[in-house]
Amino acid sequence: MHTTPPRPRPGRRRAGRPALLAAALSAVLLVPACAGPPGTGASGAGTDFRLSASTPRAKGPIDSFTWALYAEPPTLDYISAFDYPQNMILSNVCESLMRWTPDLKLAPGLARKASNPDPLTWVYDLRDGVRFHDGRVMTADDVLFSLGRQMNPHNGAAWAQVFENVASLDRTGPLQVTVKLKRPDSQFPQYMATAAGVVASRSGVGAAGRDYGTSGGLACTGPYELGKWDKGQSIELRRFDRYWGTKAKSVRAVFRFLSDSSARTKAMLSGEVDGGYLIPTESYGALRSSGVGTLHFGEGLSTVNVNVTNMRGPLGDVRVRRALSLALDRRGFLKTGLSGAGTVTNSLTTKAAWAAAPESVRRAAFDRLPSVEPNLGRARKLIKEAGATGKTLTVATSSIGQDVSLLATAVQAAGSEIGLDIKLKTVAPNAFTALFTDPQARKGIDMFPETYYDSITDPLDLLSNFRTGAYQNFAGYSDRSYDRLVDRARATYDRVERLTKEAELQRKAADQVLWIPVAEWPTALFLNKRITGAPTTISYLYSPWAARIGAAR
Repeated sequence: MHTTPPRPRPGRRRAGRPALLAAALSAVLLVPACAGPPGTGASGAGTDFRLSASTPRAKGPIDSFTWALYAEPPTLDYISAFDYPQNMILSNVCESLMRWTPDLKLAPGLARKASNPDPLTWVYDLRDGVRFHDGRVMTADDVLFSLGRQMNPHNGAAWAQVFENVASLDRTGPLQVTVKLKRPDSQFPQYMATAAGVVASRSGVGAAGRDYGTSGGLACTGPYELGKWDKGQSIELRRFDRYWGTKAKSVRAVFRFLSDSSARTKAMLSGEVDGGYLIPTESYGALRSSGVGTLHFGEGLSTVNVNVTNMRGPLGDVRVRRALSLALDRRGFLKTGLSGAGTVTNSLTTKAAWAAAPESVRRAAFDRLPSVEPNLGRARKLIKEAGATGKTLTVATSSIGQDVSLLATAVQAAGSEIGLDIKLKTVAPNAFTALFTDPQARKGIDMFPETYYDSITDPLDLLSNFRTGAYQNFAGYSDRSYDRLVDRARATYDRVERLTKEAELQRKAADQVLWIPVAEWPTALFLNKRITGAPTTISYLYSPWAARIGAAR
């Protein structure tokens, strides 16, 4: 069987996810060449948090556990899994060709082996005997179908850009799929550990039709299958006892939708829910001192930024963007918005993403960036030069947590200090999530707070967002020289050479202030005393983390 990607319809821009960690060419891809997260405490200097890779292993099985989630996923269709709520659930139900480990390294998933005999070819040898939740056995045809859904421009997949260099997919054996590339692509194989590489049952997805992802099953292979979805309330996952790998320790996992941050905290303190990721920062102190559980921190590969979504107005002048960055009180936000758990930054990318770079390359990436300290005098001068004094901008905010609301307030305060009139527009948590996927939701919005997570440890994951037509290039920024440099970095398999190109991209993005970087933010996890086993790192987005959770005693 042979599949060739369809051409986009004229005038339609292909959407896609940002580029991912590049791997060196090797005969067999079992463990990536990249480094994992920094060691315990590496990001915690001068603060009161320390990083760990995981929590203690479970001592036995449990009947169920309940998890707090800040928003209900609009869909669980893997081609739309672009944000925390979807991926946090989907990673336990649907599996990809490759997988993240808790220490953020690559490992085999549904493919037992991935090899690249030449720069334009990737071969995936599949595991034998893997069953979908409907009992069917996975074949190469299911892989071709699943990846084909991502490539079809009519589906509007959030991950379509991952496949833009794919020339064809071939069934080269009952359990083998061969991917032919149009040009060398160091990023493609790493995407196969994300939702871009999910494999679902061809017949199961077809039977669900338009309802796939919103009702019924997901026709996947993970340690859990989708149970009851009580709209507006919760999603239940049930253990899949015919799972090919290590069975889940809990029979059930229930995700409760608690959009109000105080309600989520109260539920954890009372035992109504057993744990959660994405802990409201204002709750760190209460959870730490409660005695009912433990607050953990791990590598998040995450930066808190102000996403610029509209360059047709005042923000189209780079001097206005620079002025806002110069006026922002990052240290004040870190103290109040993140409760001190994090580090201020002038970089769009995390330092952990550069762990594999030589020191000279890291210096090139970071040493020339603007200062993190406010300079109101310079900022006011830039606003005056740009003729922007008194101009109005709108920033979206939400009750998701104080990290969002207080950053929006900090931007408003910075604007006030330098002569801008910044309005705040409060939206519901679900509507805030829609800002990432729905252009209509961003209508009338100039900026919004965004915590950006890398899908693997490579700076290009974030920096490719500013390529012309990229999925998260919401403001429509376009610079052909930047585009060419992204393309050259993507085509470079040599890690040091690629990172050198990425350091130049970092400097270009910083000079143009395409987003405003604010802070690095670790992953926060709370577990009560009843359960343990969850990873503390952001690996929960692309590995079946819930299957590890069991009894703590």
